[in-house]
Amino acid sequence: MDVLFRLLNKTGFLQSDIDYHLIRASMVLIFLAFGYQKWFAYEAQVLIPYISNGPLIFWLYPVFGVRGASWFLGVSEWLFGALLLLGFWDKRFGLLGALGSTGTFIATVTIIPFMPNGWDPAAGFPAMAGNVPFLMKDVVLLAVSIYLLKQDLVRVFASAKSRPQTQPLRA
Repeated sequence: MDVLFRLLNKTGFLQSDIDYHLIRASMVLIFLAFGYQKWFAYEAQVLIPYISNGPLIFWLYPVFGVRGASWFLGVSEWLFGALLLLGFWDKRFGLLGALGSTGTFIATVTIIPFMPNGWDPAAGFPAMAGNVPFLMKDVVLLAVSIYLLKQDLVRVFASAKSRPQTQPLRA
């Protein structure tokens, strides 16, 4: 095990931010792919049980309608994905993307307890059924979003501290 550790240490793998960058890139890909789906009628129909039972997103249908709600989510997902992508170069954008991502997955995770037929009728909780297994991935995506939010906050504050402070001009 020591040999493996020394080898990885020599390559710089253990000192690099590769994990942070891979996680960011993964989230960009997820928002790109899931946002893309929201533009199609079939996806708008698939979303009905999720949005209808979401305590934080149920209002989308009365405000936008079925297709409009799907488009709203698609635009939001592409916006958050673009901000996360820009976060590779400017952590302030990444911070905004991670904040939006965190909000997105808070909204989807809160659907889980309210999803009809979400638990197997024979086995009961915690045996998942119906749409709940699909939503469970969002628990991990929420944790990833919080990780990126924390990392970007730390990096934004660190870069603000390292910038030279300018004195205000006096007349």
